[in-house]
Amino acid sequence: MSALVKTAGIDNTAPFDILNPNWSACRQTEILGAATVVSPGQLVFETTDGPFRVTTLENGVRLNLGPHNKPDYGILDGEPEPVAAEISVGEGKTTISWGFFSLTVRHLPMAIDFRRWDRPVLQSARDGHFVREFRLPPFARIDKGWLVNLDLTSQDPVYGLGEKWGPLDKRGQLVHSFTHDALGVNSERSYKNCPFAWSPAGWGIFVHTPAPVLHAIGFSQWSHRAYGLLVEDEAIDLFLIAGETPEQILERYTRLTGRPVMPPLWSLGAILSKAYYQTPAEFLEAARTVRSYGMPCDTITFDGRAWQDTDTRFHFDFDPKRFEDPKSIIDQVKEMGFHVCCWEYPLVSVNSPIYDELSAKGYFLTDRRNGLPYRYEWDMEPFGQVLTPLPDSSLIDFTNPAAYAWWRDEHKALFDLGVDMIKSDFGEQVEPDCQAYNGDTGKRLHNVYPLLYNRCVYEASQLYAKDGACLLARAGWAGSQRYPAQWGGDPQADWEGLAASLRGGLSWANSGAACYATDIGGFYGDTRDAELFVRWTQAAVFSSHMRFHGIGDRAPWSYGERSANAVMTALKLRYRLLPYLWKALETACECGLPVQRPMAVAFPDDPASWSFDLQFMFGPDILVSPIVRPHGKGKTYLPVGNWRHLVTNEAFTGGAVINHNLDLEDMAVYVREGATIAFGPSVQHTGEIGDLPLIEEQRQY
Repeated sequence: MSALVKTAGIDNTAPFDILNPNWSACRQTEILGAATVVSPGQLVFETTDGPFRVTTLENGVRLNLGPHNKPDYGILDGEPEPVAAEISVGEGKTTISWGFFSLTVRHLPMAIDFRRWDRPVLQSARDGHFVREFRLPPFARIDKGWLVNLDLTSQDPVYGLGEKWGPLDKRGQLVHSFTHDALGVNSERSYKNCPFAWSPAGWGIFVHTPAPVLHAIGFSQWSHRAYGLLVEDEAIDLFLIAGETPEQILERYTRLTGRPVMPPLWSLGAILSKAYYQTPAEFLEAARTVRSYGMPCDTITFDGRAWQDTDTRFHFDFDPKRFEDPKSIIDQVKEMGFHVCCWEYPLVSVNSPIYDELSAKGYFLTDRRNGLPYRYEWDMEPFGQVLTPLPDSSLIDFTNPAAYAWWRDEHKALFDLGVDMIKSDFGEQVEPDCQAYNGDTGKRLHNVYPLLYNRCVYEASQLYAKDGACLLARAGWAGSQRYPAQWGGDPQADWEGLAASLRGGLSWANSGAACYATDIGGFYGDTRDAELFVRWTQAAVFSSHMRFHGIGDRAPWSYGERSANAVMTALKLRYRLLPYLWKALETACECGLPVQRPMAVAFPDDPASWSFDLQFMFGPDILVSPIVRPHGKGKTYLPVGNWRHLVTNEAFTGGAVINHNLDLEDMAVYVREGATIAFGPSVQHTGEIGDLPLIEEQRQY
């Protein structure tokens, strides 16, 4: 039967209005007969919209509806094993039971009730109507794709969905899982999206797809009591995850989509960057100045046009007009104890000397309208004078194995020069009219393109980097957490930019990602606000990775002596905490628990803490409450228990809010009483330590 038909006056080919949906016009999916058992843990129902496949899993259930004949791009880190189940058939329903779980599938219309210990985990939305029992269709095929509506109780906050700049609780929001060059941190648009959400109520939802997904989470124009999904794909592949705690849910989600490999120790040190160090002399002078001030720092960055010729990039070669001998420059900064990072993006200018060769080999995404390489036209209007005008460029087609291998292996020359890390920028530029080697169009490839791009760069790092594999990526999708690390791109250099950047990192952490950095000081709109720069640095000390970056100078001394001293104090603390951070990263790699743990993750039994969504746990024992307002003003909620200040050891009783008015050098950072924190030595860079963090002191709080 066709997936899109008219039935009894209902037309599911009619346009679906996202902001004012006509639910009565949506034909609800119906099951046509008994299930067929494919294997002990897999069964199939025939429906009015094609086969409905149910796979029972150790800690959840997988629901497939529609044809599955499109590439999945390795979003999953391997296929999960089914668990044998028992089936019982009742009047108008089928119940599947395994372990502690059961799934009841109702036939007319098709609806689900997923339970653990006979307690509801997730079920179809029970928003009823006088005319039909399910006002919102539990499942429906519409013109845009698939609708799924699940029940949402009034007490359930919802977290995850990738890097988002607003409140961590997505309840009441309409969230798009669609990757953008967001041009900042001020809207719903973001660089790293992930169609995975969870609630402390004990459930997680993961939509396994590269396609755009719309999440209406208690969204008033749909239903206050429903979690609505619109999946713009030919099929829907839905994982429902059960867990008693957020920690369990994140562990189970990252078991599906993967966890990072430990990054090298040096990558956890400070990264110094700006847009841009334009000449070898400027680059070397920046490195020498860092060491002359005694600033702890491990990496310095050739960003954007710092090393590439703007008109011809990207081609893996240093601009010969400015860098006659790049190895000599790299060798000089490495002698000072620095690692070197180089910027790239996955586009090649039409003016590049290798453009025609790559085009002839079929290494670019093509334009499905004419079969020629797709030419991306840069919109320079948002950037004003910040960027040099860029020529049209074509995108590398990472679905072509030959193009993928070529891009990966071209990095070897960079790593042979002594480059240690790649900043893999952009990746959000695939447009609907693009056509890929594997047959997909740009609409389906768009979201997953950053995953393919950064997988390729990370593999290059694994193969050719001399000092450990890592990267710094801007865009991402589900599974991107396997390739550390990511950073939040282009925040405005003001207090709201700081707060939004923190929320973006914590929302990414809520989505199963362990590693994150921000542009310390903000990327654009710099007003030389020294206090802001200090507070941003202090917050970044307690992230997995930390990078100074923006348009203009981000060296601490450029903000004045007092600010520089405060930043130095924070950086020294960062380096002394490397043993503690290392342990937190090991945990992330083992079980998917992020380094920065939002309050709902760290304190699921203390709902009062969840609204404090700018504070977080750094690893298991350190609570951080960044200052995000001028004049040292802020509030911290300490959960129930006893706490000690990390630096002063002052005692505090939890279950209360602390109001702050802190001096510039002071931070609101607390340790669980009774915890032992490992401190390392004070060093200028990790080369003074080695490959593993040294423990100099075990401090009991």
